[in-house]
Amino acid sequence: MNIVLIGLIVIIALLVLSSFFTVEQQKVAIIERLGKFVRVARPGLNTKIPLLERVAGRVSLRIQQLNIAVDTKTSDNVFVHMTVSIQYAAIPDHVYEAFYKLSDPEKQIQAYVFDVVRAQVPSITLDEVFEKKEQIALAVGKELAETMKEFGFSILKALVTDIDPDEKVKAAMNEINAATRLRVAANEKGEAEKILKVKQAEGEAESMRLQGEGLAKARQAIIYGLKDSVEDFRKAVPEATANSVMNLVLTTQYYDTLKEIGANNRSSVILTPGKAENLSDHLREAVITGNIVNKLSN
Repeated sequence: MNIVLIGLIVIIALLVLSSFFTVEQQKVAIIERLGKFVRVARPGLNTKIPLLERVAGRVSLRIQQLNIAVDTKTSDNVFVHMTVSIQYAAIPDHVYEAFYKLSDPEKQIQAYVFDVVRAQVPSITLDEVFEKKEQIALAVGKELAETMKEFGFSILKALVTDIDPDEKVKAAMNEINAATRLRVAANEKGEAEKILKVKQAEGEAESMRLQGEGLAKARQAIIYGLKDSVEDFRKAVPEATANSVMNLVLTTQYYDTLKEIGANNRSSVILTPGKAENLSDHLREAVITGNIVNKLSN
């Protein structure tokens, strides 16, 4: 008798204990009674009718992320591997739909992502895929948001996180990019060399201009000096003509030049003012002019 009583007490205690259960934070529990949904248990300590009710399952209310790899082709026949990240969460007021309407929410989301991406990408080029990835993500998010709401899920964000073309295409793109950069570098180098040559030519032209001006001024100074010398000589010696004075000056300069050349041991060149007969004429006139000067001075 005592054994039966003890057994009943133990069974009752187990039934009472089994009627209590806890639900974790950011989760809800689905309660069924004899196989039929009756209510949703919220986080904390909850109770159920032993033997009649059971916890059919639990649904997380946390934001979840699903990364989906999609292989598709662009309008310029380039195969692209894309990764689309979907952030979603169960709607607290639609837990029934989230638990019962979809057996595998991730596969359902994946199917819709495949459908939208493969409808968008084949109509644009590879370059446009990179440029319009935000538009592709918005299209995916919009399609999923409208559809998954019926199943108790909210789509928070859709992101295209990776676009990876075929390896051969990437190699070709890198070669094109490298060739473009080399062409730009060559153009820049050519422009730099052009500017350098122009500046160098301008500097040489300026140098030659300054040299010409210096030479002109030097010749002008020589002319003025000879003019003054001729005028002073004619004042001192009225009988001397301008031509004879110039011959005397030139002859003097000629002998000064010979003297300087002779002072250099390495020199073997003698400069003559034209033909020999002209030189003798010049020397004769110079000697005559010199004699006139000596007579006047005595």
